[in-house]
Amino acid sequence: MKDLLLGDRPREKLLRHGAAALGDNELVALVLGHGSRRGGALALANALLTSRGGLHGLARAGCDDLVRIGGIGPVRATQIVAAIELGRRTLAKPPGERLQILKPFEAVEYLMPRFGSRSAEQFGIVLLDTKHRVMRVAVLAVGTLNATVIEPRDVFREAMMGGAAAIVAFHNHPSGDPTPSPEDVDLTRRLAAAGVLMGIDLIDHVVLGEGRYWSFKEMRQL
Repeated sequence: MKDLLLGDRPREKLLRHGAAALGDNELVALVLGHGSRRGGALALANALLTSRGGLHGLARAGCDDLVRIGGIGPVRATQIVAAIELGRRTLAKPPGERLQILKPFEAVEYLMPRFGSRSAEQFGIVLLDTKHRVMRVAVLAVGTLNATVIEPRDVFREAMMGGAAAIVAFHNHPSGDPTPSPEDVDLTRRLAAAGVLMGIDLIDHVVLGEGRYWSFKEMRQL
């Protein structure tokens, strides 16, 4: 970045005009700090974004994905993943607020920033009290890029231990397409049946994609 005019360098630009004035590549360059033997930090940031298909693709990358890119070692990979995770967490509700989930989109607004752009599939539940206020979120399984394995007994064991009156099940599709698979449909059916037996309501099963979602409740399949 030394080749740039002082006023065009990302750090000076941020100090003068604020972070909103910087492009995605300039923000990534600041996270990287410096370049590599192949070029400066801005060139490396451009290569990184190009390799991942832009910022949204970068948000789904793990450390193993990033270290395959020239100039990105383990230290820089962890810096990038940590920066993305911090941004993701700022979108979540502050811990002091007890969110009440009464409609599918309220569950989606709560879960999408946390789990919508993950590189591996994760399955979890939102534990709710008798007024459907969020008690906590529990991730029960982390799978491969294609599938995760979960059984109703695992879900309701966690719900009972947490004292939940109701739950929202959720998982993400790393492909970005939230359309449920036949296995997702079968799992939802089994979870609903088990919930009746256990006396813990399955309010919804939400599948999270890239800025899109599928709600079994909303689609009247639950």
